[in-house]
Amino acid sequence: MVCVACAAALLQPLHAEPQPDSPKAIALQRLHDLTSRASDLAVRAMDMLGIRYKYGGNGPETGLDCSGLVRYVFKEAWNRDLPRTSREISQVGQKVELKDLRPGDLVFYNTLRRSFSHVGIYLGDNKFIHSPSAGGEVRIESMDVSYWRNRFNGARRIDDPAGE
Repeated sequence: MVCVACAAALLQPLHAEPQPDSPKAIALQRLHDLTSRASDLAVRAMDMLGIRYKYGGNGPETGLDCSGLVRYVFKEAWNRDLPRTSREISQVGQKVELKDLRPGDLVFYNTLRRSFSHVGIYLGDNKFIHSPSAGGEVRIESMDVSYWRNRFNGARRIDDPAGE
């Protein structure tokens, strides 16, 4: 004969939802919120696809340079003000190893024979979005392309003000 409590336990699904106030539920919610906020950055950045490059550009109406794109996206998505240049932006947030990149992280490149002269936003799957150079427009690139792989300088993760 099986006790009622034992039978009830056997009938519950193996992957039952955690109780709303359990540590597991709280951790899952925080992970979901983090993922959603980083995804918001990526979506906002992808809204800029096709915007023309303009040196010193700060907005989609007039054009964007690489740091202008990053600043615009972070301001729109998180209401976060970042410094003006890619070099200055490279000093904000925490250093991230290449293997630990997450969508919304910033990736930096040496494109002008100086470190941190170019910045883009990591989208996942070794892809990033950036505003490349004069005559170009905001586009998505693979970090696996030798040009980008050879010029990679590092990555930073900017704190989400909603998570602070």
